[in-house]
Amino acid sequence: MKIIAQVKLLPVSAYDADAMAATLRACNRGARAASEIAFRTGKVRRNELQDEVYYRLKEEFDLGAQAAVRTVKKVCDAYATVAGLEKSGHLAGLALDKAKSRSIGFRDDAAQPFDDRMLTWNLDRRTVSIWTVAGRLKGIPFVCSPEAMKLLAMRKGESDLVLRDGEFYLVATIDLPEPPVAEPAGWIGVDLGIVNIATTSDGTILSSRRLERYRKRMRHNVAKLQAKHTKSAKRRLKALRRREGRFATDTNHVIAKTIVTTAERTSRGIALEDLKGIRQRVTAKKDQRYRLHSWAFARLGDFVEYKARRAGVAVVHVDPRNTSRQCSQCWHTHRSNRVSQSWFACRSCGSVMHADLNGSRNIAHRADAVWQRGKVNCPSTA
Repeated sequence: MKIIAQVKLLPVSAYDADAMAATLRACNRGARAASEIAFRTGKVRRNELQDEVYYRLKEEFDLGAQAAVRTVKKVCDAYATVAGLEKSGHLAGLALDKAKSRSIGFRDDAAQPFDDRMLTWNLDRRTVSIWTVAGRLKGIPFVCSPEAMKLLAMRKGESDLVLRDGEFYLVATIDLPEPPVAEPAGWIGVDLGIVNIATTSDGTILSSRRLERYRKRMRHNVAKLQAKHTKSAKRRLKALRRREGRFATDTNHVIAKTIVTTAERTSRGIALEDLKGIRQRVTAKKDQRYRLHSWAFARLGDFVEYKARRAGVAVVHVDPRNTSRQCSQCWHTHRSNRVSQSWFACRSCGSVMHADLNGSRNIAHRADAVWQRGKVNCPSTA
C-alpha cells in the first residue's frame, strides 16, 4: 500500500526560496505548453509526447533532462486521470464536456515531481539536495514528525515539491508492505452522519458538535473580515483559508484511528456504508446544504480504510438502503419506525433506541454476507 510523508523545507536564504519558486514556475509553464500539444495532437502517451516536446522543454523553459521527463509524465498522468474518471462514471455531463473541450492547465505553483536524480535525502542531517533552474541547492534543512521520519527511511521513488501559502513542502510516497487481512471474528458497523459523524454498533457516538461549533465560528469570522475590505483583513483571510479544512482532517483522523484500534483489539472487521453519489441522491433544505456539502464522509471512509489496511483489519461496504428504517432486532422495515432524527421506535416489536445506533447495527448485520461473497469471488484475498 502507498502512504505519504510530508516534510517542511526551511530554505536558508531568500535565494534558495526564489530558486525553488522559479523552478516550479518553469516546470508548470512547460507542462502547460506540453498539455496544449497533447490536446491538439492527441498524443497523450508518455513516449509519444516526450518525442514531441522534450527538446522544447529543455531549450525554451530551461529545464534539465530529468525535469523535462518528469514534466511530460505529469502531463500524461493528468490526461490519464481524466480518462479514468470518465471510464468510471465519476466525470460525466457538463463537467466531462468542459474537461474535454480544452487542454488541461497547470498553475504556476502546482506541485512538481522530483525523482532520485533530482532530489537527494540526507536523513541523518535532515537535509535535502534539490535541482533547480538556478543550479543544485545543497543542505536545505527540513522538519517533520517522528512518524514521518520512520516512513522516510523506507522511501523509494518520486517526491513532490509543493508551495503552499509561501511555504515549501516535500511530499514523499512510501510503498509499505500490507499485512495479511485477518479473518474477522465479528463486525463493527459504522453509521456515518451529519449530526453524529460516526456511530458504531458498540454504542460509541462520535458527535460533530465540536466541529459544527468551529465551522460556525469560522463562517462568522470570515464574513466579518470579508465585509471590511482592508489589507489587514485580506491577510487574515489568507491565514484562515485552510484552517477549517485542517481541523476537519484532524477530526477525521482521530475518529478513524478510534474505530480501527477498537476493531484490531477485538479481532473484528469494519463495515461501512457505500455512500457513493450521496450528495446527488439526497436533497436538503437551504439552511442544511452547507452542512451536507462540507461533510467529509468520503475522506473519513478513506482514512478508515487505509488505517485498517495497515493494521490487517477487514473492511467491507454494504448497501445503505433502509438501514435507518429497518429494526435491528426483528427486521421489520417501515418509514414510520424512524420517529425523529435521533430516535428509532419499531412499530412491530416495540424496540426503542438511538436511530444511528440502530442503523450501525443493521450495517454490521449485513457485513458478513458481503464478506462471504467477496471470499467466493476473490478467494485469494480471504
